[in-house]
Parts: sequence; C-alpha cells; structure tokens
Amino acid sequence: MAQGAGSNHKNPSWWEPPDHAIGRSRGGLTCKVHLVSDGKGRPLSWAVTAGNINDTTMLSTVLDGIRVPRLGPGRPRTRPDRVLADKGYPSKANRAWLRARGIAATIPEREDQIAHRAKKPGRPIDFGAEPQQR
Repeated sequence: MAQGAGSNHKNPSWWEPPDHAIGRSRGGLTCKVHLVSDGKGRPLSWAVTAGNINDTTMLSTVLDGIRVPRLGPGRPRTRPDRVLADKGYPSKANRAWLRARGIAATIPEREDQIAHRAKKPGRPIDFGAEPQQR
C-alpha cells in the first residue's frame, strides 16, 4: 500500500518500499511513532506510520494493540480505564469510539473546535423556577 508522495531522490535506482513507513510531511521524508503507555511510562502498544498520516486516525489502532497479561489465570487486559491524549486526538469519531467501549477520556479540545461549537449554541440549561433543597 503506497502512502505519501514519491521520493525526490536524484538516483533513479533508489526507492523506498511502502512498508518502511516513510511519508512526505512539511519537514520532508519522515515517520511517526504512535505509542500508548501506562501511568508509569511503560509502553503497552505502538505503531509506526508515514509522516503524512495524522494522529487522530491511529488512536483506535494503537489502543486495540494493548495486551497486558494478568498475574493469575485469565485473558489479558485489553482496555484501559482512562485515556489521556493531547490535542491531536479530539475527533468526534475518537470520542464516540472510546465512549462505546466504556473508556473515560481526558482530551483537550482544539481552539477551532471550541469556536465551531460556540457558533451553534444548544438548548440553554434550565434548573427550574425553584431552587432545589437537599
């Protein structure tokens, strides 16, 4: 499966196989490492892609690769309790994918998504005329 633009290398006999995860990005020919680690920084799953592949499309792929063996008998643990991610991952598809699997997410929203949501105000919050007493 070919990804990215062709090489600008001047030697026509040189070529890069598509499985080497080399892709054209703003910095030239690059690759990306998508890594999932636990709370102590130990790697659980990872994937290498071409530099032109965006981060948000790889979230489900990398999370599906988690396999943490249990101390006793039983299947390995494959689902984290919570996902902490940066602003490269806050797509609606990612949030829906995490929600469908019962995984809590802490992913900050990008400024453009906040501005887009502000243009479409939803139903105002109404707590009723009387304050609730407990």
